[in-house]
Amino acid sequence: MINAFLRLASSFRNRMILIFLSITILPFILFSAYAHTKSIEGIQQANITFSMSYLEQAKINVETYLAQLNEGINSLIGDKTLQYLLERPPLSPKEEETISVDMLSIVYEKKKQMDALQLRVYPLIPADYPTYMRALEESASVGEEEWFRQAADSNVPYWQLSVSDGPNRGPLLSYIKTFTSLHSRTPRGIVVTDLADNHLSRFFSPTKRLQRQKFLIIDDKDAILFDSAENEWTGDVLPSPQLLAKRNLYNEGVEKLSIYDQEHLITFVRMDSLPWTIISLTPMDALVEPVTEMNHLLLVIIIVYLLVSIGVVIYLTRNFTQPVLRLVRLMRKLEEGDFGMYIPHQERKDEIGWLFRGFGSIVRKIEDLIAQSTRAERSKKELEFQVLSHQINPHFLYNTLESIRWKAENNGRSDIGEMVSALGNLLRLSLNQGKDITTVGREIDQVKAYVQIEQARIGMPLRVVYFFDEDMLNITFMRLLLQPLVENAIQHSIRGNFEHGKVILSGRIEEQDLVIDITDNGKGIPDSVIQALEEESEDQKMSGRSGVGLRNVNERLKIYFGLEYKLQIESKEGIGTRITIRHPILKEKLENGA
Repeated sequence: MINAFLRLASSFRNRMILIFLSITILPFILFSAYAHTKSIEGIQQANITFSMSYLEQAKINVETYLAQLNEGINSLIGDKTLQYLLERPPLSPKEEETISVDMLSIVYEKKKQMDALQLRVYPLIPADYPTYMRALEESASVGEEEWFRQAADSNVPYWQLSVSDGPNRGPLLSYIKTFTSLHSRTPRGIVVTDLADNHLSRFFSPTKRLQRQKFLIIDDKDAILFDSAENEWTGDVLPSPQLLAKRNLYNEGVEKLSIYDQEHLITFVRMDSLPWTIISLTPMDALVEPVTEMNHLLLVIIIVYLLVSIGVVIYLTRNFTQPVLRLVRLMRKLEEGDFGMYIPHQERKDEIGWLFRGFGSIVRKIEDLIAQSTRAERSKKELEFQVLSHQINPHFLYNTLESIRWKAENNGRSDIGEMVSALGNLLRLSLNQGKDITTVGREIDQVKAYVQIEQARIGMPLRVVYFFDEDMLNITFMRLLLQPLVENAIQHSIRGNFEHGKVILSGRIEEQDLVIDITDNGKGIPDSVIQALEEESEDQKMSGRSGVGLRNVNERLKIYFGLEYKLQIESKEGIGTRITIRHPILKEKLENGA
């Protein structure tokens, strides 16, 4: 960089340009930096003043609301009828039903007078009030839950936060209070009042709130009871030990701290009636966003001014040395095999224009030749695939088999009808509406149809087991891959030992590939067959041994997806064989019924 600067400053013209830029640009940049700093300080101070004023008002509103809520609960507890109903357990089911109706009426009337989501009164022994508990849609075993026992053993009311994972229900803040008799300290029951997030969010919706500014309420255990930003952090512990420590020392304050790796301007106020703290969090990038936009505009102006100032130098160089240098770079890219480079169009009529146009013409001709070669290779592979996969006319066989099945069933030979039906189903799945790809589920159905035919043909059951996750069954898959391998395992590996022979098909997803294993406990595949499968000479491909079987599947995988997707075979004589198919997860989606 230093050498480049020295070369640039060696010219008198360039030195004058640099001096001019230093005189005009540097003072402008220094002034902009000073204005930026003062603007941020002013915005921060205005936000602190507004936030503290708003938090003080929100504290008063919240405390007033909670005081009214507590008065309503005390009014319910002081109801003499409710006290009488809970004075003793009911002596009979009929009495219990009468008490349940009366209690529900009292609670319902009081609920209409209170600004709460839900109001519930629990007897100290819920099991003695089954009808009442069913009406509350609560189990009588609620008395055994930890929160209930904690409330019953304590005369001090407390708040409890419960967060539901359901899609239609948010966090609930419950006020739990155990009440006693009006004339003694004998416990009578428990009152639970539920508040939804909207009961508190109405106190934290300022019209001038900055973007991404949020308000929190935390309790004395540092847990977040309320988050105005759609309860993003509700139920979590506030991850700021510095703020929590300062909250314990002061009733209000201002801090600039980092929370979840983002710097915030924080103001807080402690409540008087409850051990809660109301906090305002404003991201610093949101505060400085207006100033940042102004700086961006200023930067654009500086860049434009700089470009205009050095325009003369650019004009002098771009018409001579730069075009030649650009052409040399393009040639080097061409030597490296980069045919996707952009070649600018030249309207010049001189030798440089002729060079650019001639070079572009040569590149286009080379691209056309490569494209022709690619199309020819693709056509060759498609023809090879058609030779490997298309064998007979399946439409004719499918229609003929349907006629045979119909005649067999009309003549009472259901076994023949089932076998022909399975064969017809196998043929239909093989046909696949003329498409080269299907789904994993349809391939498995094709294997099952083939196994059914083999069982009927040999007259004894075959043990073929399938282990596939449900989410794999609808994934796109090349057709006619599994059935030839299962057929090979049945015909050449476990044949002669069907009573103990077993074939297992299992599938899984590894990164961007489907991996399917076909395992059997048969005789194994000879090494000579596996070695021949690896050979790829033209004589072996044309020898006719590649029909429907291992070579067929192996060749199709290599033609369609490349050499890295060929079959992987592990086989030991007398122990068994495991053949692994690795198939890429295709982006193509099949139409319904494909």
